[in-house]
Amino acid sequence: MSENKFGVSRRTLLKTAAAAGAAASVPGFASAALPKDGAAVSDTSKIRNFDMIEAFYRSYPEKIAAVRAKMGRPLTLAEKVIFTHLYHPESLREFKRGADYIELRPDRAGTHDIGGPMAIIQFLSSGKERIALPAALVCDHLVMANAGAIPDLKVADKGNFETYDFLARAAKRYGFDFWPAGSGICHQVFLENYDFPGGMMLVTDSHTPTAGGMGMLAIGVGGADLVDGLMGMEWELKMPKLIGVKLTGELKGWSSPKDVILKLAGILTTKGGTNSIVEFFGDGTKALSATGKATICNMGAETGATTSIFPFDDSMVRYLNATGRQAVSNLAKTVAADLQADPEVLANPAKYFDRVIEIDLSTLEPHINGPFSPDAAMPISTVAAKAKEKGFPQKIEVALIGSCTNSSYEDITRAASVAKEMLDKGVEVKTPIMVVPGSTRIYQTLERDGLLDVFKKLNATVLATACGPCIGQWHRTTGDMTRPNTIIESFNRNFAGRNDGSTKTNAFLASPEIVMAMAAEGDITFNPLAQDLRSKTGLNVRLSAPKGEELPAKGFVSEITGCVLPTYEKISMEVSPTNERIQLLTPFKPWDGKDFVELPLLIKVKGKCTTDHISPGGKWLPYRGNIDRISDNLLERGINAFNGQAGKVWNVETKSYDTPAKVARYYKNHDVYSVIVGDDNYGEGSSREHAAMEPRYLDVSVVIAKSLARIHESNLKKQGILALTFVNPADYDKIREKDRISVLGLKDIAPGKTVKVELTHEDGSKESFECGHSYNAKQLAWWRAGSALNWVVAEEKAAKSGAKKA
Repeated sequence: MSENKFGVSRRTLLKTAAAAGAAASVPGFASAALPKDGAAVSDTSKIRNFDMIEAFYRSYPEKIAAVRAKMGRPLTLAEKVIFTHLYHPESLREFKRGADYIELRPDRAGTHDIGGPMAIIQFLSSGKERIALPAALVCDHLVMANAGAIPDLKVADKGNFETYDFLARAAKRYGFDFWPAGSGICHQVFLENYDFPGGMMLVTDSHTPTAGGMGMLAIGVGGADLVDGLMGMEWELKMPKLIGVKLTGELKGWSSPKDVILKLAGILTTKGGTNSIVEFFGDGTKALSATGKATICNMGAETGATTSIFPFDDSMVRYLNATGRQAVSNLAKTVAADLQADPEVLANPAKYFDRVIEIDLSTLEPHINGPFSPDAAMPISTVAAKAKEKGFPQKIEVALIGSCTNSSYEDITRAASVAKEMLDKGVEVKTPIMVVPGSTRIYQTLERDGLLDVFKKLNATVLATACGPCIGQWHRTTGDMTRPNTIIESFNRNFAGRNDGSTKTNAFLASPEIVMAMAAEGDITFNPLAQDLRSKTGLNVRLSAPKGEELPAKGFVSEITGCVLPTYEKISMEVSPTNERIQLLTPFKPWDGKDFVELPLLIKVKGKCTTDHISPGGKWLPYRGNIDRISDNLLERGINAFNGQAGKVWNVETKSYDTPAKVARYYKNHDVYSVIVGDDNYGEGSSREHAAMEPRYLDVSVVIAKSLARIHESNLKKQGILALTFVNPADYDKIREKDRISVLGLKDIAPGKTVKVELTHEDGSKESFECGHSYNAKQLAWWRAGSALNWVVAEEKAAKSGAKKA
């Protein structure tokens, strides 16, 4: 068995799990047995950043008291966490939700191997010598799922060496805990080792809100936003609206935490949570495990929500204790009353939340959502009729269990209970199964308890503890992707082409246990709650409701290995000019002070245009650290409103059609700036800032849309693109394919003030309309400087120059 450059064999990574709380443990350091619940805790050396956590809880009562004195009213949980994390506490006031900007000081940060390269490249441009926040870097996205865990990790190590080497050097020098490929999926790694109730965390991934299951306010951001935190600067956020979701009752039978968010996504849609925090409350929250809560918060990203959060309760205590962090749970218990909403809020939620939704867990039906959008919610009893009505391909060609959304011990034990019953009753599985454990600890605990063997007896492939098929890193060999086909998965996102690169794949989302049951019949119209299966001996078999274990009875595997601690050595960060994966950045040009006059339209996008459409994953993921290379995928999947096709837009200079990337690069090479026009909720989905950096790199100056997804809008602002929205959405229809577009009066652009957009049509006629924006004064300064990073570096230089003069 080969070793990676960090001295950890791949078999070791899969045979030993990073211990609870020892997220950045020294390799080779042996852990003591995990303390029993209620036992005295004297050794906190295995809890990474414990000093920071202890200081947080020590100061929390004083901060809350100051907030109460200032606000003089009951507070929601989200408000408590936000207001105690203000960068400038003296700025506290009644912020206008959905309008005012607030500046925050997060406790932690995190990134991974596709968000990390560009974030670190931008951090290098700042000139800082050390990151200002505790942070972890997890290599989880670049492992291609194919043959199975160990062979796939060996291929990943070799193929991704340039990226892994750069990230490892940066982590060692600047202060990140570094988790090599095979350690786990970042959100599961964070949940097991770093998350704590009441804290605030930024991570370059849209599913960062997973930590809300631990009562933490965790927000997905682009790399430039992360750099603000890493530099110790104010991190800016539009004050979110608050959506309260009251949970009552208790889940029964086949219903699971996944069904809570599948139903909620159907209620809110993919944009209903935009610029909002979803805060759960009610007696029903106490009936959910911490990892079940994490599942719900993870997929809250699919509603466009800024983040989601649950109140602190005994389930979090149990999970912290089981993962070696009883000292953290003990501290949290001392401030438990303020790790939940105030009683007055719970008694009259409509007074304190902008919207209140109630879900009765006792009557909740299992759901299957899809295809092509995570909010396409279907109670399982309605799927058969809907499939026939819509013409969904009925045969299920692959069933996938796991991911950052659903790979907890409880998730896998529930799916395994269904699988075991199939084995015991002689039911043949008609669909190939793939299982993706969330971390090496989960992997090894499942293996020790014989649960992986249950799946293997059904010929399942157990993949590496990495993102894999969920984010397009899947070498799919099962079924025919060239024709319409169906897969079912316990993942979180199912946009066209996301999993396997094929826009003809109809992907459906469900809980792990429903995915397992559906694999038996291999038909999307099958309802395991109401229909029988046929055994090998010809008997009719009705599957029993799944049974799971919240936490392993024998405890989690606790041997420590894998993670590499920073040493802060000033090692070289040079990048070879032949490096295909990593390319250092040249600062973007500042605004020249002039209006944008008669710029060509690059593309007018029709319909859903997610970050997967703007900057697809799959084969492109390895190039996230090379802006020139990855820009070749710009808007590869965006649908041109004028011809209904992807990859075919008009070049006004050559009078011909080509891909958006090639047309944009042509314009760039000829010093021509261009404009992108988007439809509703443009840029929904992932936090990937490449969807903003690529058009910026290719000299797109303006994006105009009916509405913009939160993270994408923030990324556009950070990278220096002027992000506008139609005051009248119907003006979208005025834009023609060969128009020249002018944005006028930019010298007078100001917060709250509209700008004029003028169209010059091919026949010489003109039309104009107004566009709005959400820039504040600081964000306009970023735009004028060419990017937020340009502005920050200039401010730092000015401050140093002033200090020297003084």
